[in-house]
Amino acid sequence: MSGQMSKELREKVQTARDASSVLAYASTQDKNMAILSIADSLIKSKEDILSANSIDYSNGLKSGLSQAMLDRLMLNDERIESIAQDARSVAALPDPVGEEFDSRTMENGLKISKRRVPLGVIATIYESRPNVTVDISTLAIKSGNSAVLRGGKEAINSNVAISNVIKAAIKDSSLPDGCVDLIGSTDRKIVSEMLSFQGGIDLLIPRGGADLIRFVAENASVPVVTGGVGVCHIYVDSEVDIDSAVSILDNAKVQRPTVCNALDTILIHSKTAPQILNGIQRKWGESGTVEVHADERAYSMLDENTNLVVKPATSEDWGREFLSLTVAVKIVDSIDEALVHIGQHGDHSEAILTYNKENAERFLNEVDSAAVYVNASTRFTDGGQFGLGAEVAISTNKLHARGPMGLEELTSYKWVILGDWDVRS
Repeated sequence: MSGQMSKELREKVQTARDASSVLAYASTQDKNMAILSIADSLIKSKEDILSANSIDYSNGLKSGLSQAMLDRLMLNDERIESIAQDARSVAALPDPVGEEFDSRTMENGLKISKRRVPLGVIATIYESRPNVTVDISTLAIKSGNSAVLRGGKEAINSNVAISNVIKAAIKDSSLPDGCVDLIGSTDRKIVSEMLSFQGGIDLLIPRGGADLIRFVAENASVPVVTGGVGVCHIYVDSEVDIDSAVSILDNAKVQRPTVCNALDTILIHSKTAPQILNGIQRKWGESGTVEVHADERAYSMLDENTNLVVKPATSEDWGREFLSLTVAVKIVDSIDEALVHIGQHGDHSEAILTYNKENAERFLNEVDSAAVYVNASTRFTDGGQFGLGAEVAISTNKLHARGPMGLEELTSYKWVILGDWDVRS
């Protein structure tokens, strides 16, 4: 494979690998100074980044990118400020590298512990989201890893502009050149080459739609963490505060509908269904922006004489990630029915809204998803909101990492054993 591999990928991965052996032992201060410099430089270079992003956005409109992709692509002053603040948050976090944990002294006198170490070279394939360029770069630096980034062609101008800012900040720091770099080629064969670059890439993380995630999972021969695609459910139990429940449903669906932690399916106990549906209709009927795909019972309870768009649900609506202002609604007669439905269709973020402590505990115990909530919006499934500073991905895997992936998820560990000239008897 190496003989056929593109020169750019081969050279940048090799440079990243060389840099990783130095970065792994960089001081926390040096890493933090580089990250803070990146944050400051993003603000100083805001106009150049926005100019590049406007080209990508215009091209995206012309090529027919979906609304979800366009929303993820678009940058503005507020979003750049937020990206820079996330970088500063990463700098403020404890450095995981070198942390000793699970320490114990054995009966034979050996002192054994685990010590966190970087993974090495982390590669990322991502679509549309220029913020990922910063998130993964800063998290990789702080965790002592090199990063090789490959964004989609729809965001190439934005990614190049941001990458140039990052590389200039690193060049002015004490960190090794090439520890973060962007693949400039948008040739799709690069993706396949990255997936098979054994010995060069230690972990590959895809960020994008279901098709990209599926392609990576089916074709990778390097270690991968997949996720970020999933159906989010909220179950409204029989004992709730109606207004608070409607407020959470509205936030989970409307606040930013094009992201992976937005609400897709509402399950409502039949006892509270009339009040909840009435509240939803008042809230969403005012604007007429949300489209509800309702099962037969929910459909019969909704008034057609409002701005709320209501359609009969089909079997394809259950287990569907909408990434838009569309939500599926189903009436259930018990928490047991809700748990069965979520068990069949969920693995990302699920919530129960209830005053019933026993039902809340059952939900936490029996729902096997990456993030499980009681009385809160699924929109909180996010590295920044979970105190990770930022995230490289939201994993729906069960091995290595699950949920928002931050600094610790970008490290492994080695066993450290301290003896006193011991031999095994």
